[in-house]
Amino acid sequence: MHHGMLVHLIAYLVEMETNEKVQFVCFETTLDKEQFGKRWEQFRHSLNSNNDVTLQQNETEGRFNYVAQHRFTSSELEFKFSNEGRNSRIVQVPIKSILAGGYSILQANRLHNAAGNERKIIIFLSDPRADLKIYKQLFTAANLNIYEAYYENCKYSYILEYFVKTRDSLALLEQLKQYDTADVAIYKEYAHIKDIEGEKKKDFYVWPTH
Repeated sequence: MHHGMLVHLIAYLVEMETNEKVQFVCFETTLDKEQFGKRWEQFRHSLNSNNDVTLQQNETEGRFNYVAQHRFTSSELEFKFSNEGRNSRIVQVPIKSILAGGYSILQANRLHNAAGNERKIIIFLSDPRADLKIYKQLFTAANLNIYEAYYENCKYSYILEYFVKTRDSLALLEQLKQYDTADVAIYKEYAHIKDIEGEKKKDFYVWPTH
């Protein structure tokens, strides 16, 4: 393939990736990742909602215990769960879900998952006037993805996602805390889910918020 054609092809593929929307769903629970994973599997999902999901766990003391990133297209605008064999007689450990909303990709330095020797630092910014230049220049050794609110009802204006070596994660976290970023924590990726069946379910069940 001609070099010029290859460059255009790569640019086209990157554009397709960055045109995707990403929905963030946050969870607060005392469950460890194995228990949380089993609860996740107990629920069927709406059409395409498991099409491309990355699950990550907070390894430090932070606001959210788990964050799910759901990449979706315009045909699937909501992240929904349907009840799968739920037994009301069994007392379940509560899982509080927070729907952060759908976001467009404003900047994508990293379009694939974190490596085993990496961690993610995820920042939830509520202020639409936040100076993103500060975060872009803060730690140049990290890859940074920036997500911008796509819908008016999104919980946050921006969500930032740093890919950083594990050895550097705590130092970067401390730097970020100096910029009034209260909702910031280190996460470790532990599951990447692909929807094989793609079956549409009629009755949806959303985990209770309290």
